[in-house]
Amino acid sequence: MLAFLQKLKARTIALMTLAAAICFTAIACSGGSTSQAGGDGINPEVVVDYIHTVLLADRTAYTKHVVNRFETLEGKPNENGVVPAEATEGWKETGGIPLPAQMFRLGAEIAAEEGTFTYGLISPWNINDSQAPKTDFEKEAMAKVIETGEPYKDYQEIGGQKYFSAVYPDNAVAEACITCHNTHPVHLERYPDKQFEMGEVMGGVVINLPLEGA
Repeated sequence: MLAFLQKLKARTIALMTLAAAICFTAIACSGGSTSQAGGDGINPEVVVDYIHTVLLADRTAYTKHVVNRFETLEGKPNENGVVPAEATEGWKETGGIPLPAQMFRLGAEIAAEEGTFTYGLISPWNINDSQAPKTDFEKEAMAKVIETGEPYKDYQEIGGQKYFSAVYPDNAVAEACITCHNTHPVHLERYPDKQFEMGEVMGGVVINLPLEGA
């Protein structure tokens, strides 16, 4: 498991480096300054779209091709599982592997250490309180995303720093997503009438891109 997480960290750092390179290379090629994303160079909306595309691909691949292959999902048998281990919220204590949302958060923590931009998961049906929509932007964006199924993007200011921020729909892409949420004790207690279905918006992926000198 330690080796697995070390590979994860290396992959995530490589992802962050690639995203930053895409951003700054595009700005430089357009003749703009690299000090301000979206200045005279690449539009910040394009940058967050690039970042989201890579995040979504990695998360979907992890869910479909790693988590779905394990024989046990949160203590429940997975009839399609072939790997004799468990994907579980308590993976550190049990020797299992993280659930998709936990894996996503691990990557987000590493990205935050790099300091270029931040991303994370939010949801009005959050199980983890840290993933509840908090700012006015997140609350408005999440409501729009659920209503339309489309991304919501705008500028916002946090602590005196201007950001271009986006919230993308976080859809249920695998059975493991809805099974874990629909049967989780916290979900059942907080949202007893909410049962997710495949393809449904379960929350949002929020990306905050700082605009230096804006």
